[in-house]
Amino acid sequence: MAHTKRKRQTKHRGNAAGTIEARGRTGRPPSPKERKQQDRSKAREARKLQPPTWKGAFKKAILAAVFMFVFLLVTNHFRVAPALIFAAFAMALYTPAGFYMDGWLYRRQQRRQAQTGRTGSR
Repeated sequence: MAHTKRKRQTKHRGNAAGTIEARGRTGRPPSPKERKQQDRSKAREARKLQPPTWKGAFKKAILAAVFMFVFLLVTNHFRVAPALIFAAFAMALYTPAGFYMDGWLYRRQQRRQAQTGRTGSR
């Protein structure tokens, strides 16, 4: 006579505290392509978690000022002086604005991670 109750296929993973621990990979080892994708996602996650710096904000402001300079140079019939003055003003304005915006985004991301309880690894 056949059994009416199926046997469990996986083990219970609870510990003494009652939490369920996720098992690691128990099957085949990851292929080089899969390993590369995992490394990429971990590196991306690590990049996201860095706090803002003035150096990073300055680099972003320089890039924005260069784009602004080129745009104004083309639209102002290649007048260099006004485009240069406006680009310098934009860089002076974008540096602190970018730093404080990055700081706000960083703090928001930290709050979200604290709420979800993630530690940064998947």
